[in-house]
Amino acid sequence: MTADNALAAAMERCAQEPIQVPGSIQPQGFLLVLDEQDLRILQASENVERWLGVPAQELLGATFGEMVSESFDLRSQLQRLPVDEVFPFHIGDVQLRQGARWSEPLRLLTHRHDHVLIAEFEPFRVSADLPDQGDYYPLVRGFVSSVHNADSLEALLQECVVQVKRITGFGRVKAYRFDTEGNGQVLAEAADDGYPRYMGLCFPASDIPRQARELYRTSRIRVIEDASYQPSPLLPALNPRTGKALDMSFAALRSVSPVHLQYMRNMGTLASMSLSIVVDGQLWGLISCHHAQPRAVEFRTRTACELLASVLSLQIEARESHAKTRQLLELRQHIVRMISSMADHDSVSDGLCDLPEVLLAFAGASGAAVISAERCDLIGHTPPAAQVTALVHWLARRGEEVVFHTDNVSRDITELPELAAHVGGVLAVAISQIHSHYLVWFRREQLRTVDWAGRPDKAIDPLGALNPRHSFERWQERVSGYCEPWDPLVIEGVVELRTAVLGIVLRKAEELAQLANELRRSNKELEAFSYSVSHDLRAPLRHIAGYTELLGEIEGQGMSERGKRFLKHIEEAAHFAGSLVDNLLNFSQMGRSALRLSDVDLNALVDTIRQELAPDYQGREIIWEVEPLPKLIADPAFINLALHNLISNAIKYTRGREPARITIGARQHPTETEVYIRDNGVGFDMAYANKLFGVFQRLHRMEDFEGTGIGLASVRRIIERHDGRVWAEGQVDQGASFHFTLPRYQATT
Repeated sequence: MTADNALAAAMERCAQEPIQVPGSIQPQGFLLVLDEQDLRILQASENVERWLGVPAQELLGATFGEMVSESFDLRSQLQRLPVDEVFPFHIGDVQLRQGARWSEPLRLLTHRHDHVLIAEFEPFRVSADLPDQGDYYPLVRGFVSSVHNADSLEALLQECVVQVKRITGFGRVKAYRFDTEGNGQVLAEAADDGYPRYMGLCFPASDIPRQARELYRTSRIRVIEDASYQPSPLLPALNPRTGKALDMSFAALRSVSPVHLQYMRNMGTLASMSLSIVVDGQLWGLISCHHAQPRAVEFRTRTACELLASVLSLQIEARESHAKTRQLLELRQHIVRMISSMADHDSVSDGLCDLPEVLLAFAGASGAAVISAERCDLIGHTPPAAQVTALVHWLARRGEEVVFHTDNVSRDITELPELAAHVGGVLAVAISQIHSHYLVWFRREQLRTVDWAGRPDKAIDPLGALNPRHSFERWQERVSGYCEPWDPLVIEGVVELRTAVLGIVLRKAEELAQLANELRRSNKELEAFSYSVSHDLRAPLRHIAGYTELLGEIEGQGMSERGKRFLKHIEEAAHFAGSLVDNLLNFSQMGRSALRLSDVDLNALVDTIRQELAPDYQGREIIWEVEPLPKLIADPAFINLALHNLISNAIKYTRGREPARITIGARQHPTETEVYIRDNGVGFDMAYANKLFGVFQRLHRMEDFEGTGIGLASVRRIIERHDGRVWAEGQVDQGASFHFTLPRYQATT
């Protein structure tokens, strides 16, 4: 096993430690487990003999009344215990029966859990270095009043740690907040002289395993009076009502993990108290109290501190709720402005691009991209268009995920390593349920320095157990590759914006549907006109070409060189116009010709096309790499035309390459079959990729590469009529690849 694997295994074992069922307690008090019906003792902590003078084993089966003075009626006191309360409840102070070793009254805390009644007994204790506070109410009331005057979160936390330190007398009290990864940063601290300071430092998430975090969330206070204590086990070891170890999640005396005790000792701490800050049901942070010597925390003091922590939690929750409300209002205002703009424009892209500052402010982004079938609009600081297009293709392959977000591109988009050179984070949402249309926001990388309280690395002992670290000195780490995390409210806002965009598209679709019949009729008239014009133009163009050729043969000997040159130009123009008319005629017929579906053997089609095009590359060296291709159900004539155009383009645009290399292959995806033709020709700039499939769109000079500019438009129309997709990828002077897909349900093999 490698060192990394061994460390991961040790950390996982630590995270699975059953700390809620330790089977023992801290010895500053004792614990009894009672049957709530007859109040008989089911379990007792071994140290009960110190208090009662009777071995724990001999108490089993005895009633609670036999333990305490006759003046205390537990059954009547239990009427005060809230039915649904799982936290220890102080139901009174009790005197042990006559003859017990302990003669002073004891605090009695009880709670119902794990099918039993758990009773905990603690002695009255007052710290010598603290004056008797008496009634804590004025102090708590003063704190409640002061929290409203705190002008920042840090000031609020500082006020709280000062008050907790004043009440408890701990040598150091600090408050820290957890980030999204579970790391805690100290935001407030009050400490006596001689105690190390941790203000501003971070503690790694691994310091608190996940099961400990859950206990902090559900049980709001934990006290360890002496990190060197000897735990007192429960007898018997198993809860008779469940047959398992007693769940002491909420017990005040619950024993803690030996790993944590060692962690405390390594930190120079022998006593501690932790108060949970819980906001919206989640563990937001902790107030952590430390003392260099063992220290008792009396019940009333704990109660006052719990109340302070609860008030603090509510105040933080109120502040965050208010901040979220303001943020949500701003997001909605941005959405309304963008919706209004989109509704006023002919397309979603035009509407969003008309408000670039709103689009960026909406997500708190440094750049954005609006991608539709025809265009890719870039706003602000973004990667190059080619990389944005590659990102969109990567997103489309991910499947049904509507929203994608990452605060570390190099970590989460490993397929596009060059993207991380331009941005640190990406937030993307699909705005079409059919096509690859996206809104994408970008954030720059934010280099930052993290000040850790000691190296966050973990070590393991020879037996494979996790060793707590020994050093808590400031240790700096330089963190790169990350951007500011995307706020959950922004992600929710993106989903809301998507719903609005789909609504606008639907409304526009309904408006277009009203024009469908008229457009259909107009299209038929236009197609008829195109057919008629193309047909009628054929004859005069042939006449021009024919008479030009005859004129050259008959009168050529007597013509000047200048006249011959003019005649040649006329002949070439006539032939080009004839080809253009023929292509336009075919293109106009594609939209109205019915598809005649049948089995199509792509291997046979490619072989036939290569033979037909052989004269075009005669004398050239072309390396053909034709992979085994699947059979499809499609219109053979149309698919033949699409492949013919793509293969002839590959031959044409590799002219001058020695050797030329053309690869033809296919990939099977869950819902579609992809066919691609790749070459090492002149390529193209991906910034213009969306123009490739338009009618008469050319990215190269006609003088360099002949053509009418209709071939790729024909390919697109053919593939879309088959419910497929078509796209291209390339780099200038590095070749190009053209791809089209057909739905997988059409495949026969």
